[in-house]
Amino acid sequence: MPRGLAEVPGRRTSDVEATSDDFGPPRDEQEVSAVSDILMHAYAMTPADCAAWRQRLDTNDLRLLREGGKVAGTLVSIRKGQWFGGRSVPVVGVGGVGVSPVHRGQGTASRLMTRLVQEARASGAALSILYPATQPLYRRAGYEQAGARYEIRVQMAALEMGERTLSLRAIEPRDEAAISACYQREASLRPGWLDRGEFSWTRVRNPRSEQVHGYLVEGASGIEGYVYLARRPLKDLRQELALTDLVASTPAAARRLLRFLGDHHSLGTEVVWYGGPDDPFLLLLREQSYTVKVYMHWMARVLDVRRALESRGWTPGLSGSLHLEVSDELFEENRGRFVLDVRDGEGRVTRGGEGRLKLDIRQLATLYTGFQSAAALRSVGLLEADDASVRSAMALFGGPQPSLRDMF
Repeated sequence: MPRGLAEVPGRRTSDVEATSDDFGPPRDEQEVSAVSDILMHAYAMTPADCAAWRQRLDTNDLRLLREGGKVAGTLVSIRKGQWFGGRSVPVVGVGGVGVSPVHRGQGTASRLMTRLVQEARASGAALSILYPATQPLYRRAGYEQAGARYEIRVQMAALEMGERTLSLRAIEPRDEAAISACYQREASLRPGWLDRGEFSWTRVRNPRSEQVHGYLVEGASGIEGYVYLARRPLKDLRQELALTDLVASTPAAARRLLRFLGDHHSLGTEVVWYGGPDDPFLLLLREQSYTVKVYMHWMARVLDVRRALESRGWTPGLSGSLHLEVSDELFEENRGRFVLDVRDGEGRVTRGGEGRLKLDIRQLATLYTGFQSAAALRSVGLLEADDASVRSAMALFGGPQPSLRDMF
């Protein structure tokens, strides 16, 4: 069998055994203050940073692990969607994971994550996603690398598009619904992009510690693209433009937005935004006057095998079957054999089959998003399968590399 969750170095049975801990949202302001104290230690945040963080956060999204009546660990659990195959898959995003200094080294973080994935599965989510500060902790909870967030830097002098046919103006509050719709149309075609809720849009429009301005371009059919940007000062009055979002739904809009960014070249140096290695804006540049580098790999956890495979979309016109055998230390419902049948863009999962492709729940996440192919996983011993099953899996899960633009 491929290396499973139980074989991850540092795995301790006590980390997943039932304990007397208490998990849930904060009960009072005293517990919220305890969370702030944990985060100041975990992330070297200042009191002012914590105060700003608390103002922006819905405390209903906070989860605490209490041990001995004290807040031992904390995280933020945010319901959202993530696009795969043109469908929004229900996911729980995890952020702000921290453990009290006096509870470190005792398996508290593992118990915290175990309780989180149990709650997330019970809520009906198919996946959970996060950005890891450390991978071993999250691998013990069944997460694995499933995509990347890339930093894209373009020299401003390269943005000479000569395109001004579309009108450009500042975004107003009345535009937000149309802006969201513009984003949704494009995001639904990009594997891994978020189906944004209020939390994610707040980070785009009002990020912590930066002033953001929004601009849109309009054509005959309405809004065709937009950009949100912050101007970051550099030495000698120079500046770079940091984009919290950049979307175009037409070629004219893409060129007009790049032209607008290039108009800042008198004092500007570079434009930076986040996305994937296949960002189509880069194809419009005359030269390779840019850098694209991995900012961070994000991780995913399949919470429910059946729900995950049936809730995503599949390539229309592509048909095939895959006989899986999955291992999962935390959820008995995810263990065993499943048959995935794909027809007309729909996936159907039944119990049973021949189990010709054997993998752990962690590797299923990597395969599911399209981050790694079945052939790649087999080549390093992370799944077992015959050649026919590998080819079927590559066809079914193949496509553009999954990426994330948003942090959470």
